[in-house]
This record gives sequence, C-alpha cells and structure tokens, in this order.
Amino acid sequence: MSTRNGTRRRRGPTLPQGEQIPMQPVDKPILCSPYEEPSEYWLYDPGTGEASRSPGRRPAGHWFRNEPMQQTQQRRLFAEENWEELPHVNSLREDVKRWRMSGYRNATNTTRNLLRHWWREDMVRRLFFCQIEAVETIIYLAEIRMGGKRTSFTPQFTQEGLGRLVDAPYDAHLPPLTRMGCKMATGSGKTVVMAMLIAWAFCNRGQMPSDERFPSAVVVVCPNLTIKERLQVLRPDNPANYFSEFDLVPTHMRRFLQSGGVLITNWHQFALESEHVDGGKSYSVVNKGPESDDAFSHRILGDLYGHGPVMVLNDEGHHAYRPKIQNVETKGLSSEERKEAKDLNEEATVWIQGLDRINSACGVKFCVDLSATPFYIKGSGHAEGEPFPWLISDFSLVDAIESGIVKIPRIPVDDTTGRPEPRFFRLWKTIVDELQSGQRLTGRSRKPKPEAIWEKAEPALQTLSGQYKERFDYIQDGSPGQDKTPPVLIVVCDNTDIAELFFQNISGETKVLADGDRGEPLRRRRGKSQWKTAYGDGRVFPELFSNAEGQTRTLRIDSKLLAEAESGKATRNGAEDLRRIVDSVGKVGEPGERVRCVVSVQMLTEGWDANNVTHILGLRAFESQLLCEQVVGRGLRRMDYTPDPETGMLTEEYVDVYGIPFSVIPYKGRPKGGKTPEDKPKHHVHAMPERKHLEIRFPVVEGYTFDLKNNLIKADVSAMELLKIEPDREPTAVFIKPQVGYEIGEPTLFGPGDFEIQDREAFYASTHIQLIKFQIARRVVDDLLGFVGHGRSAGEARVTASRHQLFPQVYRYVDEYVENKVDFSGQSACELGLERYMKLVAERLMNAIQPDDDQGEPPLLPILNRYAPVGATTNVDFKTVQAVHHTVKSHLNQVTLDTKTWEDAAAFRLEESSLVKSYARNDHLGLNIPYEFDGVSHYYEPDFLVKLTNGLHLVIEIKGYQSNQDAAKHDAANRWVQAVNNWGQMGDWRFHVCRNPQTLGQELRMFVPEAIV
Repeated sequence: MSTRNGTRRRRGPTLPQGEQIPMQPVDKPILCSPYEEPSEYWLYDPGTGEASRSPGRRPAGHWFRNEPMQQTQQRRLFAEENWEELPHVNSLREDVKRWRMSGYRNATNTTRNLLRHWWREDMVRRLFFCQIEAVETIIYLAEIRMGGKRTSFTPQFTQEGLGRLVDAPYDAHLPPLTRMGCKMATGSGKTVVMAMLIAWAFCNRGQMPSDERFPSAVVVVCPNLTIKERLQVLRPDNPANYFSEFDLVPTHMRRFLQSGGVLITNWHQFALESEHVDGGKSYSVVNKGPESDDAFSHRILGDLYGHGPVMVLNDEGHHAYRPKIQNVETKGLSSEERKEAKDLNEEATVWIQGLDRINSACGVKFCVDLSATPFYIKGSGHAEGEPFPWLISDFSLVDAIESGIVKIPRIPVDDTTGRPEPRFFRLWKTIVDELQSGQRLTGRSRKPKPEAIWEKAEPALQTLSGQYKERFDYIQDGSPGQDKTPPVLIVVCDNTDIAELFFQNISGETKVLADGDRGEPLRRRRGKSQWKTAYGDGRVFPELFSNAEGQTRTLRIDSKLLAEAESGKATRNGAEDLRRIVDSVGKVGEPGERVRCVVSVQMLTEGWDANNVTHILGLRAFESQLLCEQVVGRGLRRMDYTPDPETGMLTEEYVDVYGIPFSVIPYKGRPKGGKTPEDKPKHHVHAMPERKHLEIRFPVVEGYTFDLKNNLIKADVSAMELLKIEPDREPTAVFIKPQVGYEIGEPTLFGPGDFEIQDREAFYASTHIQLIKFQIARRVVDDLLGFVGHGRSAGEARVTASRHQLFPQVYRYVDEYVENKVDFSGQSACELGLERYMKLVAERLMNAIQPDDDQGEPPLLPILNRYAPVGATTNVDFKTVQAVHHTVKSHLNQVTLDTKTWEDAAAFRLEESSLVKSYARNDHLGLNIPYEFDGVSHYYEPDFLVKLTNGLHLVIEIKGYQSNQDAAKHDAANRWVQAVNNWGQMGDWRFHVCRNPQTLGQELRMFVPEAIV
C-alpha cells in the first residue's frame, strides 16, 4: 500500500507471532570501486529478508515514516516506514552523466581542465566518484543551466526542477536564496568537495575577471568551533591547504587561487550584535539601534564585503532550514524532544536569517548545502524526514558501504534464545516491552528507571565489551611497529540519567562529598557542600575502562558543556578541555589519545571524526532509518583508504553494532567466537625521533624554469630511454569479413563470406621518415615556446628564445634519437608517424632538453612548491594493512611492501650495504616527479630514497619489465635530478633503475668510487 506517489511500504518479514525479523546479512557488502560510478547494489526481498545483487545503480530515494494522526508515544517509537524515490535527483543524475559523456560541452576551458584533472587515475590521493559527481552536478547547474548555456541533449531535469532550488524567505521583501543540496555519507569527503568548488570558482574568475558566474568570495558556514578549525584547510594561504594536499589544481593554474577570498565562520557569529556593543565591547550608554543588514554584512564579511555576490558553502547544511513555527506539532513529544526541537529551530533561524541578510546587502550567488542527512527534523514544522526540496545529488550511507568508503556495520545474526531476531538487534524495544510498572519513573513521561535499563542492557554491554577486549588484546599483541592506538566503544543513551549511570558503572568514577560520604545521592544534598571525584573499579572489564586520576579511559560527554565550548563562548570550567579531548580521540600525542569508551546522550555531535571506533551500543529508541544512519554514522569513518592493488577496491573494515536496528543497510553477520581476518591490526609507519640523524630531506619540485640568453640548448640523447614500437598493443594489420547473421561469442574468421587483410601500407607510402622527424621537431619547438595549441603541462619549463635558432638544434636531437633510440620491432619506420609515437618522442625530448650551460646559458632550475618547498621523512605518519619490513638504517620504523619479494629484497640489500647511511620507502613521503605521457600530465613516485655514506642522494626505482610509460618516468626523473643538482641547495643527487633487487648492493658501488676494488 502506498501513501504517496512513487512510494512503497517497507515491512520486514514477520513471524507467525507478528514480530518482525531483520533483513539478512550479506557475505560481501563491498561491491563497487569508490573511484567509479556504482555498477551494482544489494537489493533486499521484503518477503524473505534475503539480498541479491542487482545490476546498475541504486535510484536516489529516502525513507519516511507514515504516521497515523492518533497514536501513542510507544507506537510512534516503532512506526513502519515507506521508501520514496527522489525523481528530480535521478533526472539530474542522468543529465550530468550525459554532460560528462559529451566532454562537458559549453563549459569553460578552465572548468574542463579541472574536471579532467580530477578524474585522473594517477593522482597521489585519487578522488572518489561521489566527490566528483557532486561537484559536476553543481557546476552543471551553476555554469550551464543557470548560466544560460545549451546542452547537446534534452535535459530530464526541467525548469520545474530549477524552480525547486529557490528558497524564499517568509518576508516577501527579502530576495530568495538559490540553494543546491548534496547528500554525502559521513566519511565520503565533503571538505574535499568544498575545496574543489572553491578551485572551480577562483580559477575561472582568475582567468575571466568579469564573468560573475564565478564568485570571487566564498563564505563557509559550519555548526561549531571544532569544524571551523578543521576547515581552515580551505584557505589557499594555509600551509596545510587541501588544494596542495589533494593536488586539486594543476600547477600552472594555482596562481588563480589568489584571485578570491575565503571566510570560514560558525553560525553563532550570525547572531545580531547588541545595540549596546561598540568595538567589540558593551557599554550601557551606547544605543546604536538594531543592526542593519549592511552593518551585519560588513561585520561578518570584513574584507570580502564588496566582492560581489558570494558563494556560500554550508557544512552540515541540514542545520540551515526555515522552521514553520506556526505548524510545529509538539503533541506526543517528550519534554527533552521539545527542548531539542526548540534549540535546533532557533539555531536554524539564526543561520538562515544570517544568509538572508548577506544576500540582501551584497548578494549570494548560490548556497551549497553539504550533509549526510539533508532532511527536516521532527518538530521543525515540516514532515519529519522529508528531504530539502533543493537536494540535487545523493550518495547515501548504503552507497558508501557498497563502495567501501565507510566501515561495514557487523551485527550478530543468531543467539542462544532460538529467536529468528537476536535479542540485541532491537535492544531498546525489547527492554521497553519487558518493563514492569515499578521499573518506570512516575509522571507523564513514564520513562524507564536508569537502574532497570542497566539491569536489562548489561548482558549486551558485557558481550560487546568482550568483543572489544578481543580486539584490544589483538592490537596490543601486535609487533612493535604496528599501531597500538586503542579502539573505541561508544554507548549512546536515551537520556542524561541513563548516561550518568552507565558512565559510573563503566568507569568507576563518581562524585562524593569531600568527607567521603557516598551514601546520599548528589541531587538530594542541600547547601554548598564540597564535592570531589572518587575513582574505583568499574563493573565492565575494569582493567580496560576504569578511570584513575590523570587517566581518562571512559569519557562522559556532557552535551550542554560541549555545545557551550563549540559556540566559542565557553564560560564554565572544563568546557574547552572537553572539546579538546573529544576532538582528539584516537590521535597519538593528543588529550584524547587513551580514551577507550565514550558515553553520550542521543548522538555524538558534528565534528566527531575519530576513525578508531570499533563497537557501538545503542540504548535509545530508533524511530527511523534516518536516525539509525545519524547515530551509527559517527562510528563508520575508515582508518585506511589504501585500495587493494589486485581489485582496485577498498578493503573491508568493520564496526560491531548492538541495538541499532538496521533494516535497509547491508551489513555483515559476525560469527560467534574467534577472530576474523579483517580484524587484522594496521601497521603504523612513522618517523622515529631517536633516529633523527637518519632523516632524509628532498625538494618538492612542481616544474622547471630556464631563460635562454643565447638560444643555445643541449640534450644527452645517449642517456635517454629507448622508445619501442609496440605492434602487440597497436596492431599494424587487421583481418575483416562481412557479418552474416548472428555470431555467438567473439568474432572469428570462420563462417560464410571471404575475409581480407587491411594494413597501413598506404599510410607508409604517403609519408616519409624525414617528414616525420620535421613534424616532431616542430612540435618540440612549439612546446618549448609555449605555442598556442600546445598546452603547458605540469613540470614543463618556460623558455624565452628564437624559433629559427631553436629549430635546427632540436631537429638534430630528433634525428639522433630516431636513429639510435627507437626500436621499430621489425615494423616500418613510418609507424613513428602515428600521433601516439610522435607525441611520445616529443615528450621524451622535452624532458631531455636543457640550456647549454657549457656555452654560458643559465642552467635548468626547479620550481618548488610554494607552501611546502622541502619534504622530509619526519612528516611520515600513516597506517596500513600492507606487509612491512622493519628497519635499522631508516628514519622510518618500517617500510611498506607492495610486492613482498621485490621491495623486501631491496630493503634487505639496503640494510645490508655498508655504503648506505639511511634510506626510506617513498610511501606517503611525497616525492612526486612531474612528467607527461601520451599528452596527459602525471606524477611519478620512485620506490626508494637512499643517502649514501659519501653524502650522495639516490632516487631508486625497482623495475623489471619496462613499458614506454616507465621510460617516460625515468627520463623525467633524470631531468628532476639535473635541475636539483643545478640548484645545489640540497646536496648531490642521482637516479638509478635497479632491474634485480638482489644485485642492488653491488650496483650501489658505482656511486661510491672509493668502494670499487
């Protein structure tokens, strides 16, 4: 039965007694690569609860509760849900896909270059598909549809859909906001998306200063102080900015990031300034009158005021909505729920009215709302769970699980009761249904007594804590080089009284009178008695969770105190300390490093980003799938994002969950007893302070520069890598035959009809090798001079010279290379005339050509990264599940092994060699050498950095078979070495390719002449 158009009712399979059972687990939750559009998804059979793999992509949609007009609070807690498609999102998804396939037709060249750059597979930190799609969708709407540009197809997202993006204030005199909402699961990288949008706006505006489609000012609004601090990476002038960290902007475009300004603020700053405040101080004699929109915008925007319409990025944008106060229905809500709804509505009003004032004073080009849950909340006056009408993209938690972007919830699927639904699945409902009258508090709410909840929930807590102990011991028993950060157990409680009791019972920490009297409850004491904290053994694995003075293992989050700190206006003692602890859970060397258990009310606030959560216990009502996602989403952030080299997909990580009744989320059942292979601890690779003397430093090179004075160049062709014509990859002949009827399987030469051979003899006859050399030389000269039509790539040098003087020199090197360095593999020399090979030869020569400093020309010099010109082993700190090799001669405690045999053998030989002072594996180290291959810019990561006892630095590549692309990498490495040595500020460098790691120790001798006997 449907209650809306395009909806269907979800009702779990039931037992004869009428009790619902959960959807069944799946064996392989991860189906898709995070870097590609999802190609299949899990589809559940509502009759059996079983899942099957469905081809294609899951349609965008949402779950909502269909509530009767009259129902008790108890029935409301466990109401059924319905699923509804989001037709506008699905239409827009198809339009964006077709626009992508059209090559981003009618986008600016800058936009196309950025989008192609973001799709690159060789980025040091490859972007997720969901990140790129969200940005594509916003750009498609802002630059193409709202920019008045045409598409090559008839859009499914109509003008009616565009009308849904208008958010009009209740005050008709105020201009409306244009809003675009992106639903992105927790952990899917919303901050990177914001950085991509800033890059798109500023790079376009920098190249087209008068084009107001692209804002030159960006205002980022967030819900609290912790997130505000983290979002500073969105400022281009921040040394840790994401534009460099994620290589979001090609080198030759990075200067355009300075063409705009970024303001990062939290919504609390949008509160109107008091009429009695002047210069940040309050005076009773001052009465300026209400703050005007213009004064408000001046105060908030500062130097950005007057930069034209701004782009607003609302982080956790589900907080920014317009409450329908007149429609708010509070009947049936508890007092705590009414208070929560009131606070959230007030927050939303301050946030959205602040944007209205900025829009009124200086204009808002558009707002982008980024959130994992862009839905109206209960008590907002809108239907609970209804999505914001301006939602334009959807990558849900279920999509994120199936793509491996987040941890997988793991739930016990059986217990000793014999029930089809394990008791711990809907734990709160099971407990509430069993409560007797005397186990509830008096009053209208009839809330359960905390002691009754502890009694009935303790078995679940002890069971889950036992799983925690197994995980904890497994980690602590790891080898010295592995990560020993303790995992975290989260307990989410229904109210503060229950949370306080569970905290005391887990931590052993209580408040007592200064005279030591524990007998009388705290709340009954009168007067100004002095209280102190007492520590004892908790009742749940005390050796793991009990607190002691100066040692917080179990943390009780006081929501009010934390909210006060997050507003930036904390007045009570301990508020800022609590915020710092919560912000640093699981982070080595930080205040929250040793926290093992967190007890909170309702759910953890935004800003919680600990990635070491392994267990969650839910002790509250879960009225909707949305609430399940919100609560458990805080614990699903992954620890490791390294894809499996064989499958290209992310490996499985898990979080064990009790009491949160997922019914539509793919999860994996956990067998009883024993470890699972996926629980394997991560290796913690990091620099060791006691080995500081083994540190290796290197320049971070982004390109090269030289300025010819006499137009003289040189190239060492003999040192260049070979180019091989590859008939096995690029066929030189093909057999064809007419197709008759239907042929099953691959086409063959069998069947009716004659076949004939087609080859390139006619092409060979129409060209000549001298003409090919001439065309290659012209291409190289054009590239050297930055000729229009040959875009400059990352790593290319800037040259000022005369064409007629350069050409004969370049032609001489082209001729020498073709005659001596091209392996034609028995094919016609004219094969070199194919665009693919001409491009490769030109790229090789571009890497080899340098100014002739022997004839007085200034040498080739490196262009260093503006923000981080020098990299070092000191900065390495990451975790991995890959195999490792422990070290003695390295600043790093261990090196990762992509292939067990090759890297392991190389590390052994480096440790063994008396010629090696120190070495490091180039993994998360940041030595990336720019190069071009087949017309596309790439970055090359050599395998090892080695410092020899004579002070020489070696960049080493371990390589067996060598492709043409490998040769291009090696030429680029030699160019890097030449430029760095010319610069001369960081010692002497060499590049070496080792074909057999077993001989590496012997090969090092050629770089230490005195070691050669």
